[in-house]
Amino acid sequence: MIFKKIYFQKETKYVFLMFFFLLTSCSKKIYTSEIKESNIPPIEREFRAAWIASVANINWPSKKGLSTDQQKKEAIDLLDLLKDNNFNTVILQVRPQADALYKSSLEPWSYYLTGTQGKAPSPYYDPLEFWIKEAHKRGLELHAWLNPYRAHHTTGGEVTEASIVSKQPELAVKLETGYWWLDPGSKKTQDHSYKVVMDIVKRYDVDGIHFDDYFYPYPSYNNNKDFPDENSWQVYLQSGGDLKRNDWRRENVNTLIKRVYTNIKKEKPAVKFGISPFGFWRPNHPSSVTSGFDQYNELYADAKLWLNEGWIDYLTPQLYWPINRIDVSFPVLLNWWKRENTKGRHLWPGMSIGRKKGEEAIDEVINQIMITKGMLPNSPGAVHWSIAPLLNSPELTKAISDGPYKKQALVPKSIWLNKTKPQKPTSNYSIEKDSLQITWTHKNVEKIANWVIHYKYNSKWSYRILGRFSRSQKIPLTIENPNNLKSPKKILNTIAVSVIDKYGNESIIEEISVQ
Repeated sequence: MIFKKIYFQKETKYVFLMFFFLLTSCSKKIYTSEIKESNIPPIEREFRAAWIASVANINWPSKKGLSTDQQKKEAIDLLDLLKDNNFNTVILQVRPQADALYKSSLEPWSYYLTGTQGKAPSPYYDPLEFWIKEAHKRGLELHAWLNPYRAHHTTGGEVTEASIVSKQPELAVKLETGYWWLDPGSKKTQDHSYKVVMDIVKRYDVDGIHFDDYFYPYPSYNNNKDFPDENSWQVYLQSGGDLKRNDWRRENVNTLIKRVYTNIKKEKPAVKFGISPFGFWRPNHPSSVTSGFDQYNELYADAKLWLNEGWIDYLTPQLYWPINRIDVSFPVLLNWWKRENTKGRHLWPGMSIGRKKGEEAIDEVINQIMITKGMLPNSPGAVHWSIAPLLNSPELTKAISDGPYKKQALVPKSIWLNKTKPQKPTSNYSIEKDSLQITWTHKNVEKIANWVIHYKYNSKWSYRILGRFSRSQKIPLTIENPNNLKSPKKILNTIAVSVIDKYGNESIIEEISVQ
């Protein structure tokens, strides 16, 4: 049997080759193609991400000093875990303490890789480059997670000559608990952190840049004493600044956030910028939160402003509380942030999936996922803290993948960035034994994020989402139909291929009918 779609420029060539085709296969059944614009059901859309932390070797690498092969194996195991359970995004921490899990001319190799800050992996490889390639093979997005201001963590070994604390001491201040922090009020700090972000955007094929909740440090890091930024504060006053100190600190952070977002869009518009702030903006917002941490006045993080102004592509407030807690309830907090999303950006809350155990954990996580689906129907999604419970609790992972993540899903479209459909791919098809072999290509492969294979058995459509490096797929001609004794086999009758660009837009789909 032969089934193939062929493109010819001249009618005479088409007639001649089709005649030759028929002669050479006259004893075989011919699969003809009928091309029409599609009424295929849409693909499910949902952001399904997990954080992978490198600081303190929380998730990856599992400990410092692993060999290159061990690091790669751990990375592949984590990526396979996400792919096999229908996640579509990994958020990888690549700058835990003003250092790098990638080749950088701006900052040293991370202590958490080799155990020595400034020492490259041996045999040499670039971990971020490796993670990106392997994620894209599996159809996963990779977002590079950076801490914009942390200069040295208490688990980061000794401060060495390679550290920014030693190389640029004018930028860093020491906190009483052992942390070092870059001073957000220093113009040099702002320039340095900005350059680090843009260096990654320019040199790596990342799908996103991600900041977490650490801006000015949590007060406990300095034994609840004020942040030691007197030098930069005096420079500001002497330059004619007239803001109050708290407002000035917030403005320092706001300036960096807006600058990063604006210039990512100038350099690579498809790269998403996301932030995961503390779970609520301030006490009394919403009204049920009558007390608690005030990120606005203690981290000097005005996440509400960033969302209102559209300086981000997605916001991931860390909603690490259960549904039934009255004062800080997951859906109540999510609804408050939803009301503040006046620019229509993605709102993908952070979920803590490791705080409860057993059936209680499964019930809580699945309910939270279903709440996001219901409250955010146009762009559902969540980020799971962290990948560790997915790795260590197979029952939890199976419950998620058998339940709300049963089908593969694409990342929702970012329509404020681009909504132009990409060109459709060029596809070829042939029969090989009991399978249909599909191959495809595209004029602008570098702009493709995913390929989607649509196929219909009897009257039911299904799909497979594939990574950007895929170029072929086999589809069985028949599959089992155990619920119908009269027709024990379902028969493949229609197929199609579409492409998804880096903004999430899908090409026009043309169905190919197998007759």
